[in-house]
Amino acid sequence: MVAPSGDTAAPRFRRAGFGALGVLHVGGVLLPWWTGVDPSALALCAALYLLQMFGVTAGYHRYFSHRSYETGPVMRALLAFLALSSLQRPVRWWAAKHRDHHRFSDGPDDVHSPAVHGVLRAHLTWPFYTDADTPAAHVNDLDRFPEIVWLDRYWRLPFAVLALASFLLLGWSGVVVGLVWSTLLVYHATGSVNSLAHAFGWRRYATRDRSRNNGWLALATLGEGWHNNHHHYPLSCRQGFFWWELDATWLVLRGLERIGIVWGLREAPAGVRGEGAARVEP
Repeated sequence: MVAPSGDTAAPRFRRAGFGALGVLHVGGVLLPWWTGVDPSALALCAALYLLQMFGVTAGYHRYFSHRSYETGPVMRALLAFLALSSLQRPVRWWAAKHRDHHRFSDGPDDVHSPAVHGVLRAHLTWPFYTDADTPAAHVNDLDRFPEIVWLDRYWRLPFAVLALASFLLLGWSGVVVGLVWSTLLVYHATGSVNSLAHAFGWRRYATRDRSRNNGWLALATLGEGWHNNHHHYPLSCRQGFFWWELDATWLVLRGLERIGIVWGLREAPAGVRGEGAARVEP
């Protein structure tokens, strides 16, 4: 583990930023009484959830944070667009914080560890503390992609584009039920990996943190619930190490590999996967 920074100053909580998230939640609850909830809007919500979640899992996480496969500039920009539409901050910021999560996992400098900071902060509020703004010098490898630098500068634009498209398609119901609901669901699903996947489930591998595998969470997050697997071998693009561990993101990426859109998908070697295959820890 990398030594903690040693900064003892208590982080400040940004009420304004959290207030914006609160407005999104309140709007998602109250506005459907005005817009109505119809099957078309619910279908749009489901479709956008899958697209945004894929942006988070295949984009923010497996590509930009871990570089566990390769792709070209068009697909890279699309991954960034889908990820940013979830309103989870700029790509390089997300990647920097996730790399920090692996460096300091469940230690004092892991800003979304439920073991250190509690479940509420790990799940919901951690991005609004000032200690989430550490320098992102360790993501310099992403600075060479001009499309990512540009999208990071205007990181709220993808959400605005999807909001306009949703409005043109289904009116305000499309915006509120389709887009706002999907964005909130993706936000909480992502937060659940931070909180629940370090508290509930089982441990196949004796990692130095409290990461756990959770099959239900893996279903909801397109494969991110195999969290203990991931912490055991973070470079693997495939997080469901065995055939019975459904990893939808991996399956989609394998399909994209077959048609040449992505390539160089990494997997954990058989020996690494087998290190804990016969051991299940509480």
